[in-house]
Parts: sequence; C-alpha cells; structure tokens
Amino acid sequence: MLRGVALALSEVPLELLEGECLRRRICERGGELEVQFLLPDRERVLPVWLDGRLQIIRWGTRRGQSRWLPCTAWSRMETLEGGGWAAYEPIPVVIPTTLGLDRGVWFRVREGIRGVVVRDEYGRPVVYALVEPATHYYKIMTRSEWMPALVGEVI
Repeated sequence: MLRGVALALSEVPLELLEGECLRRRICERGGELEVQFLLPDRERVLPVWLDGRLQIIRWGTRRGQSRWLPCTAWSRMETLEGGGWAAYEPIPVVIPTTLGLDRGVWFRVREGIRGVVVRDEYGRPVVYALVEPATHYYKIMTRSEWMPALVGEVI
C-alpha cells in the first residue's frame, strides 16, 4: 500500500516551508527539489487540499493517538462508499502528489490521491489515503494488492 508521497517544492506555498516540519523533508531528485512525506516518519503527515488551501495534516492514526479513530493510515474505497466512515463525518479531499511510493517503487501521479479527513476526539483533523484493489500493472510494478485511489487516472 501507499508508503509515501513526494510533492514538487514549487507546489508548496512559502508559508508552509517556514516551519521545520517541512524544511527537513526537502530532498533532491534529478536536479529537482521535492518535499517527501513518508509513512515511517516520526511525525507522519500529508499535504491536503482542505477548506480551499493546502494544509499539512496528520496521516492516519498510530496506536495510542486516538481512542476513537481506527489505527491505520488508509481506508479502502469500498469501506467509505459502504458507509463505514459515516460516524466520523468524512470530508473528501485531494492529497496533492507528484510521486507516490509503494514497496520501494516511486511512481508518477498526475493530479493527486483521493483521501478523507475526519476529526479525532479532540477536534484535530486526520487524513486517511483511500485505496482500491490494484490493477494488474500496479501489482506487477509494486507487488502490492492495493493501490492508491488516484484523481482522474488509473495506473
């Protein structure tokens, strides 16, 4: 499943880069700067378009972070569509992404990854990336049974 995303530095508003949280995530790939958001990071966050602006929001819930929210970083699309998140009042969002990471393989993303934002018991927003069964090509490419639900494209 999705283990990280990279967003071109040029896509990140300057005010978000002022904090240490994003500056230490800046990497270079082929001469271009990008900001990487990785699942194993101590502070696990993702960029999210919410309320008309780009925000950096906690990615999923680890053990001990919430007694109310599921302990995961993803949600299956079918669970969302079947009403499994209804009690949490999910808000559909786009996770802007230039590249996605799954099982060590970086792959290009055109528009972004679909996600949902819910609030924990303290009212803090938490984003979960949406996933769906992998296409044959995606399975071959990443050896993963699940792929991110992409906006406007299928790999």
